[in-house]
Amino acid sequence: MPHPALIAFADPAPAAAEDRPAPERAIGTPPRRLTAERYAADAGALSIGDWACEPGAWRIRFHPGRHEFFQVLEGRIRITDEQGVAREFGPGEACVIPAGFTGVFEVLEAVKKRYVMIDRAA
Repeated sequence: MPHPALIAFADPAPAAAEDRPAPERAIGTPPRRLTAERYAADAGALSIGDWACEPGAWRIRFHPGRHEFFQVLEGRIRITDEQGVAREFGPGEACVIPAGFTGVFEVLEAVKKRYVMIDRAA
């Protein structure tokens, strides 16, 4: 049985999938988002890749089984929790959005980030 190949982020990314936040979650015009998934496992419970988005904002609500680690490569974002505490992240900065998090995700400057998403149904 052959061994799996390494996933090198220096290699060309796969074609990105385009989407927008659902209109009911968007704050203003839903921004265009591009996701280039580079690795998936466990029937989609693990997803690793690159994500880009134009400026805009939307409400996020992670279910109890979803966690995300990301590192900003370019641009700037702000994440505000339900209590109104806001944190901004720029190039080189990283964050974990824990399971159950509720708040607002805002792209202040067109952003590119690398992410690791663990998404196990609760």
